[in-house]
Amino acid sequence: MIDLILYIASGAAVGLAIGLTGVGGGSLMTPLLILFGFPYNVAIGTDLLYAAITKAGGVVSHQKQKTIQWRTVRMLALGSVPASVITALFLSQVFNDSTEYEGILTRSLGVMLVLTATVILLNGRLRQTVKITPESSNGFFARHNDAVIFLVGIFLGIFVTLSSVGAGAFCAAVLMVLYPHMPALKIVGTDIAHAVPLTLVAGLGHMIWLGNVDFMLLGCLLIGSLPAIHLGTRLARRIPSNILQTAIATLLLGMGIKFAVF
Repeated sequence: MIDLILYIASGAAVGLAIGLTGVGGGSLMTPLLILFGFPYNVAIGTDLLYAAITKAGGVVSHQKQKTIQWRTVRMLALGSVPASVITALFLSQVFNDSTEYEGILTRSLGVMLVLTATVILLNGRLRQTVKITPESSNGFFARHNDAVIFLVGIFLGIFVTLSSVGAGAFCAAVLMVLYPHMPALKIVGTDIAHAVPLTLVAGLGHMIWLGNVDFMLLGCLLIGSLPAIHLGTRLARRIPSNILQTAIATLLLGMGIKFAVF
């Protein structure tokens, strides 16, 4: 019973942080579950389904506001979803059990945490740089936009499946660079709309082929996080999120270096 209460409280804490700062749940939840003693594979697999469920409501909200660029979502998904399936199948076919690919998960988690933390810390500077750099109609990204988005999708499909991190802040930063004139709200909506199918497919791959999902843990996390996200969203208007984002990013950077190097 004490463990269940702890997991619900953890879900509430992460949900509150998501609501207050907008920082993705994967970068917070997976390291937290690992600190609780869950194996890397179970923490990652469970968190992927957790992310898919918690972000699904956001897609509905953004669709009502017409802040999703569906063409970009489709191009990302064309790369990310097959890459996620292939990655999960690769792990299931090449390795006999989770201990054999734990090193891959650990390093991938560390790299993605460092990338996500860096993106959060440099978010303000990135926005300023993008604003003062007009999109050139003859630039490489403009001329090969679909190919670049497709390759980004493949990268996300592989590393989100291996780490459960990257479908949120990292993907949003990439979209900001590729689409410098896209409104911030539309970047967020497009990012969330892509994150849901990616994390769902990746989570199902971990569940079906690898057996890496703890359903009791998943239920406890959802019970705590869903109302907490709503509360955090309401409180965000009164509390400056920049300080919280910086603190969280610094923590993620330290954990990322630990997972990637040690």
